[in-house]
Amino acid sequence: MESLFDDSALARAGGIVRPGVWHLPGWLSPAAQDWIVARFFQWGHGPVPPHRTHINGHPMSVQSLSLGWHWSPNRYSKTADDLGGAPVAPMEQWLVRLGQNAVAEATGDAQRAAAYLPDAAIVNFYDHQATMGMHQDADERINAPVVSLSIGDSATFRLGNTENRNRPWQDLRLASGDLLIFDGPARFAYHGVTKIHPSTAPAGCHLGAGRINITLRQTGLQAI
Repeated sequence: MESLFDDSALARAGGIVRPGVWHLPGWLSPAAQDWIVARFFQWGHGPVPPHRTHINGHPMSVQSLSLGWHWSPNRYSKTADDLGGAPVAPMEQWLVRLGQNAVAEATGDAQRAAAYLPDAAIVNFYDHQATMGMHQDADERINAPVVSLSIGDSATFRLGNTENRNRPWQDLRLASGDLLIFDGPARFAYHGVTKIHPSTAPAGCHLGAGRINITLRQTGLQAI
């Protein structure tokens, strides 16, 4: 089905979006995207399957799973304490290497990339009705890059300021294969997803419908 989404008004030039934010469109090859989609379906059969996290008693519209550390509102843990206490699936080393390569290529800072050791991955699945409210990624104890990868249908991504959820903000289109990185002065920028655009995934995308977003984080936590 042909998409009716007109994305001509959304920025997609790539490169440095603002100090501390880099956008590399199409950074993941189609083959890499397909491989990650296959891993996503395998993760879905892991110890903590995709679920809707509750915030203030209300379920989020996205379905999530975690690797390395289980995320629940305002905390990380090695067990999914809000879902019965199952142990979280381990972080996979290829994701660590992928994150380091992403930081190196986007920022050009080899030292920063080598020091980046993500130990958690939060994997979100968006169906066509799902959104993500404006929020900060602020549960980590170390100021390290957040690496975000998109696969599937395009999303309208809202990038805000570091002070609050209000303007100023800017909207970007994140499409399948795109890389986005937050670091430095933008590490704690508020951000969210306002819309998923059906039928915008590339032809042959094995996900089918919807969008996968993987964010890699370095928590600064030590396992007990």
